[in-house]
Amino acid sequence: MAATITQKLIPSPISSFPALTPSKTPNLSFDQSNPTHHQFPPPRRFLRLASDHQNLDLGRALHAAFLKAQDYHEDARLGNALISMYLRLGRLSDARKVFHLLPCPDVASFASMISAYAKRARPLQAVGLFCRMRSLGIEPNEFSFVAVLTSCIRELDCRLGSQVHAFAVKTNHCACVHVSNALLGMYVKCGRADAAGKLFGEMTEKDVSSWNAIILGMVEGGRYGEAFKLFNLMQREGHLGDGFTLSTLLTAVSDVFGCAEGEAIHAYALKIGLDLDLSVGNALVGFYTQFGCIEDVADVFQRMPIKDVISWTGMLTGFMEFGMVESAVDIFHQMPEWNCITYNALLAGFCHNREGSRGLQLFQQILENSLEISDFTLTSAMNACALVSDLKASEQIQAFVTKSGCKLSAWIEAALLDMCAKCGRIEDAKNMFMGWVHKESFQMAWTSMMCAYSRSGRHNEALSLFQSGLTKDKLLVMDEFAVATVLGLYGTLGFVEMGQQIHSVIVKSGLLSDQEVGNALFSMYAKCGNLDDAINLFNQMPRHDKVSWNSLITAYVLHRQGDWALDVWNRMERLGVKPDAITFLLIISACRYTSSNSVDTCHKLFQLMQCSYNITPTSDHYSAMVYVLGYWGSFTEAEQLIKNMPSKPNALVWRALLDSCRLRSNMSLGRQAVQSLLTLEPQDPSTYVLVSNLYSASGRWHCSEKVRQDMREKGFHKHPIRSWIIHHNLLHSFYARDKSHPQSKDIYSALDILILECMKVGYDPDTQFVLHEVEEYQKRNFLFYHSTKLAVAYGLLTARPDRPVRVVKNIHLCGDCHTFLKFVSSVTSREISVRDTSGFHNFKGGICSCGE
Repeated sequence: MAATITQKLIPSPISSFPALTPSKTPNLSFDQSNPTHHQFPPPRRFLRLASDHQNLDLGRALHAAFLKAQDYHEDARLGNALISMYLRLGRLSDARKVFHLLPCPDVASFASMISAYAKRARPLQAVGLFCRMRSLGIEPNEFSFVAVLTSCIRELDCRLGSQVHAFAVKTNHCACVHVSNALLGMYVKCGRADAAGKLFGEMTEKDVSSWNAIILGMVEGGRYGEAFKLFNLMQREGHLGDGFTLSTLLTAVSDVFGCAEGEAIHAYALKIGLDLDLSVGNALVGFYTQFGCIEDVADVFQRMPIKDVISWTGMLTGFMEFGMVESAVDIFHQMPEWNCITYNALLAGFCHNREGSRGLQLFQQILENSLEISDFTLTSAMNACALVSDLKASEQIQAFVTKSGCKLSAWIEAALLDMCAKCGRIEDAKNMFMGWVHKESFQMAWTSMMCAYSRSGRHNEALSLFQSGLTKDKLLVMDEFAVATVLGLYGTLGFVEMGQQIHSVIVKSGLLSDQEVGNALFSMYAKCGNLDDAINLFNQMPRHDKVSWNSLITAYVLHRQGDWALDVWNRMERLGVKPDAITFLLIISACRYTSSNSVDTCHKLFQLMQCSYNITPTSDHYSAMVYVLGYWGSFTEAEQLIKNMPSKPNALVWRALLDSCRLRSNMSLGRQAVQSLLTLEPQDPSTYVLVSNLYSASGRWHCSEKVRQDMREKGFHKHPIRSWIIHHNLLHSFYARDKSHPQSKDIYSALDILILECMKVGYDPDTQFVLHEVEEYQKRNFLFYHSTKLAVAYGLLTARPDRPVRVVKNIHLCGDCHTFLKFVSSVTSREISVRDTSGFHNFKGGICSCGE
């Protein structure tokens, strides 16, 4: 290889040497004072030739030839050229040997070595050489300053950087724009935006790099407004900016501004011809992923003449953000190269779209191919496992983390705790939390543990943990994520009083301007039944994102106000708010609660989603459609929709059909749903309960008991039906015929009186809702002491007369309880609010808000 390159590139007579090695080097004298050698180029040009063509053999051969030259050791320039050649060839050790053999290294020698050490993250050697140069009385030049400041930047050593700055001022090297730019970069990377701003103001000469450094400093310091002011000043002073400038500003836009500002930067890039710049294109892909639509992202990506792995990964992320999972997978397979970031983006995208199973499959592929695994890879794999609640997989992932010997960072442990909690390993999660040592991630572990308690029905423990957290760390240290999580917990529990207290703290701490916190606060009020407060808050929010609009639709769906939900949809269309897959899921669900049959509206929405917005319906959308069609009695259309699905209907779709059949007593179609459900989910207890209830509702007690016997034999247990109420900041839970409450005697006495009073005015217990084959008097006894009735009786005993009684139930409210509560609201003149899994039932004066 060396001989071939030599023959092609070096003129005769040197080109005739077969192989240039130290052991077989031509006897040449490079004394340029000898007239016979004037025909040869300077020796440094040969060394540059070796480095340009990455030919180490040639370089060493030339080095060997120079060693025989009489004046080699006195020629500092030749020694510096050798150092430069070895460094460009990546041979730091050889360059260091040459440097140490120089009898009188000069400033260029030191600058080269200091720069090499700095670039290779060896700060002690770089600083040591700089100090040695000063001790030898050699005055550093601008390259020396830039080299040692590069080392300060890599080590974030602001103290040393400040000393170098002082020395540069003393030697008047700050007048050099390169030195000043290096100082700016050092202050920016060390988080000293004020010092960077002061230095920038003192600079007599500025280039584009100077402006880029100070703009970056303002952006990284969160001073976005100042960054844009500097950009405007930069233009007035005649600097147009480059790709780095615009990509930095697009980062600021994505963090704090909005669509208009980003589109203005895009227009400016078009104006100055930087729209096709690689860094600008990549930044625009990220910007439109956040603020635009998938067509905008694809347009930028397709127009880019050059694409790197960042471009392809950005396009993949864009598809994932817009819910287009298959398109993202196609992009992944089209990519010319992959790296760990690419795989991480695909894995995170699966998690974002709740494709936990595919995420676990990808993680397994990463392991089998021995690809690089980062903390992000592990946390994403844990998130995927948490999505599918796979207990066995969670144990395997934890075992892999332990056996691999990787250092458990705070974020890995937080993800591990969350995975254990979501996979049913609540005690393992609790043990991890009790031994938590990472202060920086305590809030994340704290919120994960609260959510775990809440999901597993241990709400009092969740509330107790929250109270202990306040005592330990004070509420003021809670960040936006913790506040949003706690508000979500209170919304789930219906704990509006504590939610109002959190609201006050949010206002005082200035977190109300955060979009995520505002959305969580709105959602909390809606879930707690305070729809008017929620809507007032929505109207006061400074801006709304898709989550805000989706939360507003959700609020109306929860309160069974389908007509108002459709009105929100119309407002979104008028304002040009682009809906996403979740928006369509919610608005289709709202069609169940409209004042008139809205099957046609539902079909139009389903078609609009696919044709106008290019959103592929998921199983969630199909199940929502089935619910609507079944609710309005259109079972033929529901059956046809399921048959025409592009993929096999999953359990979600069949469960929607089965639930609708139970509601409308459609036994023939219900049996088909039963068989499909049992085939798909033979291990899910809720499937057996649905099947058993379907048989019971039609009087087929033998079939119902057989299903329940199958459950018992397989070790399945029915999830207990529970209702709860908040009183004195404590959660009081009730089960059917439950007597564990300390005030159970008073509760049962009050309930017996209520039942008698209601029966006097027409209440007749409907025993068809007792899905057990027992005597009539036993059925009436079952009905009288349902969990909802017990919770309402307790609420009437404890709630203030001017306040509504608020109850939350973990399944649908049964028909008899619904009838009973209408009578209770009439005979007591009290307002009663019950939130079940379908939404709110507000009883007042003998009427329910649901219209039934």
